Parts: sequence; C-alpha cells; structure tokens
Amino acid sequence: MKKIILALTLVISILFASPAFAYTVKTGDTMTKIAKENNLTLEDLAKMNPQIKDLDLIYAGQTIHTMEREGEKAKPKVKMAAGYSASELDLLARLVRAEAEMEPYRGKIAVACVVLNRVESSMFPDTIKEVIYQKRQFQPVQNGQINKPANKDSIKAVQEALKEKRHIAGDSLFFYNPVIATSRWLDTRATTLVIGRHVFKK
Repeated sequence: MKKIILALTLVISILFASPAFAYTVKTGDTMTKIAKENNLTLEDLAKMNPQIKDLDLIYAGQTIHTMEREGEKAKPKVKMAAGYSASELDLLARLVRAEAEMEPYRGKIAVACVVLNRVESSMFPDTIKEVIYQKRQFQPVQNGQINKPANKDSIKAVQEALKEKRHIAGDSLFFYNPVIATSRWLDTRATTLVIGRHVFKK
C-alpha cells in the first residue's frame, strides 16, 4: 500500500511540476498566438513540443510547453556570427524575406541592418528577437508572414549585414514603403537612403 501511495505521489508531483514550463490551451488559442505571447518564434515553440504533429491542430485543455526544461537550459546554444544564436539569425532572415522579398538585394541587407541598429540603440530592446517582436513594429509579425521560412537571398543578406555590409543602412532605425504606408509619422523623420520602394529613416 505504501508503495502505491509513493508511486501516486511521484506521479502527482511530476504532473504539478510541469506547469512552470507549460501553458494550458484555451478556446481560440493557436500555436502562433501562444508563441507570440511568450516571446517565442513558432519554430522554437514547435521544437519544445515535439508531441504536436500538426501545429494547426491543438485543443482546449492541451498542455503546451513554453519554456525549456532545466536539463535543456544547460545545453550550450549554437552561436553564429557576432555572438547571435542560429535561431535569432533565422528569425532575422525570415523578417528580411517577409519585408523585402521583392526588393533589390541591397535593400534586403539594409533591412537586416536596421534591425541590428535597433539592437545597438538605447531606444529599442537589446536582442534581435525582442526587437522583431516588439509590438506594432513589423507588419510580418502581425500578419503571420514572419513564420514562413527564409529563402537563400535573405539568409545571405543577413550574413553580409553582420560582416562587410554592416553599415549599408548607415544609422537608419526605420524603413517603410510610403506608397502603401497607412501611418505617415515617418514622413517627418530624416531620410538616410532610398533603396527600391523602401525609404530608410533615422
């Protein structure tokens, strides 16, 4: 009897230990929404939840892991150029694809440089991930385009933005397409350069 009680206690303790790393799905939730609310990319959330085979199929009451477990935290992250992780650079490349897929290659590099300028600026958050997911900053985050995979040009553009083309956008902190922009507040800021349909501002 004592063995049964001990086993039940162990099972219960395991079940109740997980909520520190988990979220219970509510009606109307999506994986994209959960990722955004926890400052994660959809890719990161999917990796933490290999039990979910279809990211479009989750149900109320289901448990979604939203943090790395202690054992996973101890593993060193893969680092790439300039001290950024592979997942950060993938996120940046996905933003470049979403924002500048139809822009000249130089414009793709400049978009990446704007994000890196923001990381270095005291006006913005300190990481690529936080800069990109900062509220109301990048349209692809709001419309879900950020979750589509990067292409070869955007990956290459990010790599060049981290190295020899780092200053291609100067001290630009913003860019927009004035033809389709719904907000005009950037019109008043100083223009640094124009590439394709994008106007860069500081």
